[in-house]
Amino acid sequence: MESSGIDLRDLRVLDALIREGSITRAAVSLETTQPAISKLLARLRLRFDDPLFVRRGSGVQPTARAVEMAAQVRALLEMADRLWQERLPFDPTKSEKTFSLLLTDVGMVRFLPPLVARLAELAPRIQLRAIPLDSRHFAVKLESGEADLALGALPRAAGHLRRQRLYSDGYTSVVRRNHPRPAAVRTRRGFVEEKHVLVTASETGHAAHLETQRVLTRAIARTNILLQVPSFIAGAIVASQTDGVATLPANLAAIVAEPLGMTVFRTPVILPRIEIAQYWHERYHRDPAHRWLRSITVDLFGSRA
Repeated sequence: MESSGIDLRDLRVLDALIREGSITRAAVSLETTQPAISKLLARLRLRFDDPLFVRRGSGVQPTARAVEMAAQVRALLEMADRLWQERLPFDPTKSEKTFSLLLTDVGMVRFLPPLVARLAELAPRIQLRAIPLDSRHFAVKLESGEADLALGALPRAAGHLRRQRLYSDGYTSVVRRNHPRPAAVRTRRGFVEEKHVLVTASETGHAAHLETQRVLTRAIARTNILLQVPSFIAGAIVASQTDGVATLPANLAAIVAEPLGMTVFRTPVILPRIEIAQYWHERYHRDPAHRWLRSITVDLFGSRA
């Protein structure tokens, strides 16, 4: 597919360089080598009679001409992707596709084991790649094509993203099995008087946890906060080795309690529920491979209380 000597590979290189701001990172995202990117860039510079990218620190910065072309390049690539995807049949038993999933620490524990097991049965050649999910930037990664799906409790994103609800989750609390006050910690008074391992939402993929964090910090005295940590998994592990209480999404607590030697109990403070969904970009909405993967996640995790 060529137009005036420019083909899709050239457009993908331009798009990757604009997106990544680095020849090295662009090469990684396109699964090619740095010399190959540099060679194509040299050809594009001659073709457009413009440097297109200039050095900036350890990366590259697009020129005004490259910035001007960015939206058109992205639109052409999306159009080409749609045309290609809608024509190609998808056979999961033969596909060697790699799907990239945006997941929090909770999501990696909650979603990956069932997904990997199901793919081993239905599509043994397909691979999964987990990418840490940051709720501030997940839309950019989906729009750029760096990730196929985001799974979690995320803010509703504007633009060309689609969302499908999977299930609603609540919170439960956990303590180590030989906790010195196993009965008292189950009462509201005893709960707020205990030391707590508090999971924070700031700068993580746990944006929906922010309101729960506020409720807990209002209920628990500052002097009773043993530790603040931006990871539910880390919080659970710390609580399993101390007298601290950790409050976790209920589905996660059910998974980690047994291997960590912990007791699960109903949190005696009223906390909001969280909605778990999957998100994807509009351009992949009709793609047979993506539709198949989304159907698997719905089958495994959909409509669970």
